[in-house]
Amino acid sequence: MTTLVMALEALAERNVRVVNMSLSGPPNEVLKQAIASAQEKGMIIIAAAGNNGAGADPSYPAAYPGVIAVTAVDRKRDVYRRATQGEYIDLAAPGVDLWVAAPGGGGTTKSGTSYAVPFISAAAAVLQASGTNLNPDGLQATLESNTMDLGKPGRDKTYGYGLLQAAKLCPMQTNETPVAQSGLGFSAKVP
Repeated sequence: MTTLVMALEALAERNVRVVNMSLSGPPNEVLKQAIASAQEKGMIIIAAAGNNGAGADPSYPAAYPGVIAVTAVDRKRDVYRRATQGEYIDLAAPGVDLWVAAPGGGGTTKSGTSYAVPFISAAAAVLQASGTNLNPDGLQATLESNTMDLGKPGRDKTYGYGLLQAAKLCPMQTNETPVAQSGLGFSAKVP
């Protein structure tokens, strides 16, 4: 825990705005205070909802106030079968049967709420870097308003506000070709 707290302090000192926390566990007062301190400095914390099942206790740091809690969904947009659920869930992202790098080279498929968190963290970082000057609450509200509602209408304890629709967050520039048309696998500037 000491290393995690020291890492948050070092990131705050370097003015890092978005932090991905692909971990979860029981409540911890020291971590709670470190997160609150980082948030006071403008840091946005995005964390995994946990993989203890629908009836489990909330997972931390995702359940701490102001932390964006992320759950995982599969290709059919169904929640990950082991995802912890609760009133603290904010957003959903892909996190089931994802191809990821494996230790020693190659890759493998993995599932879990930790694998969904980077999708939300990347979207938050793009918004933060876009020059919109959103404060943390505004950034979170922007993410939450760019979702596909899943499950019960409105926010719910399974999907939060729903599946993030990141394409809506990044309006295409007039000098860019869409990925599907570029043939390059990423947006390319048109000369």
